[in-house]
Amino acid sequence: MTVGFADLQQDIRDGVHEVCARFDLDYWGKSHEENTYPTEFVKAMSDAGWLGALIPEEYGGSGLGFTEGAIILEEVNRSGGNANQVHAQMYTMGAVLRHGSEEQKRKYLPQIASGELRLQTFAVTEPDAGSDTTKIQTTAVKKGDRYIINGQKIFISRFNNTDLMLLLARTTPLDQVEKKTHGISLFLIDTREVGEGMIEATKIPTMLGGDTNQLFFTDLEVSEDCLIGEEGRGLYCVMDGMVAERILVSGSALGNGKWFIDQAVKYGNERVVFNRPITQNQSVQFPIAQAYMELRAAEALMYEAAAKFDKKDPTAGADANMAKYLCSDAAYHAAEACMQTFGGYAAANEYHVNRKWMQARMMKIAPISSNLVLSYVGQHVLKMPRSY
Repeated sequence: MTVGFADLQQDIRDGVHEVCARFDLDYWGKSHEENTYPTEFVKAMSDAGWLGALIPEEYGGSGLGFTEGAIILEEVNRSGGNANQVHAQMYTMGAVLRHGSEEQKRKYLPQIASGELRLQTFAVTEPDAGSDTTKIQTTAVKKGDRYIINGQKIFISRFNNTDLMLLLARTTPLDQVEKKTHGISLFLIDTREVGEGMIEATKIPTMLGGDTNQLFFTDLEVSEDCLIGEEGRGLYCVMDGMVAERILVSGSALGNGKWFIDQAVKYGNERVVFNRPITQNQSVQFPIAQAYMELRAAEALMYEAAAKFDKKDPTAGADANMAKYLCSDAAYHAAEACMQTFGGYAAANEYHVNRKWMQARMMKIAPISSNLVLSYVGQHVLKMPRSY
């Protein structure tokens, strides 16, 4: 790591920390308990330019890379916040920047960079497809210069708090393509222009709170100008978005893990039982130390994956998946160590450990299950037989 990069990295951390310091743990606790979108925080981050950091300067952004993007989200979570509320605006850039048309970029990116528009939703998952994206059943049928979209999506975040949405749909039926990854297309949809009844959203209550929905599309008409990249090749566009997502979520997981370490050390050093701080006991101290070392190791792989992705290295995907696995795993171990250190107090809302624990636990499932990462590494990296 060069001195120049280290200086830039610290400047980013300091800048994001300054914004996050305006929103204390009680702000995030209230947002979680009342299931409200953190509008004030999102505006502050947009105004400071952090949510447009990955957008090139020619479109009004900062032109930073995904390494810096991961650092931004890491700092949000390390402050006690919830980067899940804003991360989509960053990871969708993996698909939009690399595959969007010049017209699409000039139309939307400046307004996204300034905070006038939010791109906070990536609609891929379906009830009967799950992680098997080639089996999605949402269709987009071409009629003249329009596409008519019908189908449904599930576990779609922030739909009620976005202006733009990336949507994946089949433009050629699965039984009519030579390869199952073909015939799928990606669309960038301006939800403000959608006609009444064309999209219906049903909220899904979750332990994380937030804006999670099941979406139903009924004869949704969109212009052919909404197509990202080439028709039928949308899954390959989405892959870039997914690699970007893995990297940025790794940063978020690291932030959670570091928050847990910070809290566990502070509380454990101050908590005196049997006339000694509880962190003097190896049963408390060692799990915290082990989780910290795991976080540091996972962090190194995350930076390598981000650097490769910024350079368009084809091996970035494997490293991004492994980084996501290791970062979420290390963060969860840190969460467990923190919970044990706090004991019964960890269940009390005032300490926020329980809220952050839920974030850390979900990262082992979403946006990709840890088991799927293991199967990917086994098959594609180590060249063992396909396990599913």
